[in-house]
Amino acid sequence: MTPTAPLPGVPASCRTLFVSDIHLGTRGCQAGMFLDFLDHVEAERIYLVGDIFDGWRLRRGWHWPQPHNNVVEALLARAHEGVPVIYIPGNHDEVMRRYLGTHFGGIDVRDEDTHVTADGRRLLVVHGDKFDVVVMNARWLAHVGDWAYTVTLCANTWYNRVRRLWGGQYWSLSNWAKQSVKRAVSFIGEFEKVLADEAHRGGYDGIVCGHIHKAEMTRLGDVLYVNCGDWVESCTAIVEDHDGGLRLVDWADLVRERARAERDRARDARGEDRGGRRRKQKKSKKTKAAS
Repeated sequence: MTPTAPLPGVPASCRTLFVSDIHLGTRGCQAGMFLDFLDHVEAERIYLVGDIFDGWRLRRGWHWPQPHNNVVEALLARAHEGVPVIYIPGNHDEVMRRYLGTHFGGIDVRDEDTHVTADGRRLLVVHGDKFDVVVMNARWLAHVGDWAYTVTLCANTWYNRVRRLWGGQYWSLSNWAKQSVKRAVSFIGEFEKVLADEAHRGGYDGIVCGHIHKAEMTRLGDVLYVNCGDWVESCTAIVEDHDGGLRLVDWADLVRERARAERDRARDARGEDRGGRRRKQKKSKKTKAAS
């Protein structure tokens, strides 16, 4: 498959693509945004790092619009073209853990995997829920948290609709909460540390995960901690370049920049300033003298 015209900061092709937490089957899923991203990137290998669909939510009520189906078809198309696609289930799509070691349309289902980068680094690839004490020891609380997260997303959607009426930029309420609330920040920090320790004990150079919807790429001690983020709010992914370098791609931010650049070009073509007002044409000296 040939990708569309590349955007600045995004490779037209990459060695490996890591994505997690798409949450197909939920109203918050940014399926259209993810399809747009896939149209711009051609990967030699794809890792689906858990919570690709949301079985918890689908059990409470079916929601599966055509764009969600298109995501599945796009991933299956990659597999049929010969691209290795490794699916590592998470807690929301844990039903797929019944099929570890099997293949679905060319997609391999594994509990975890070891990925070796082009420059020889060994990375442990896991979803991360097995290191979340709430998910493992208090599942009822995890479901309550999932419900609260859904309510937050709904409120955030209506809030941003109102903001757009006044030309405001998208603002993520849950991202703000995760960054601002002390306990949330403490949990995220502890989660990152636990996963980095697990990678260190296994002799890995780094770990790639998802689960907490916070994209990150940082070094913790001698271990590289990499979190793919999600496709509900942040719309982020991790790509490995052909030389083995890893980069975090914030697709939502790039799309906003693309839209802003297109608006600026359209205004320039119409001869308008940023406020939409026609620019005053400067008279030449000859014209001024004639007048």
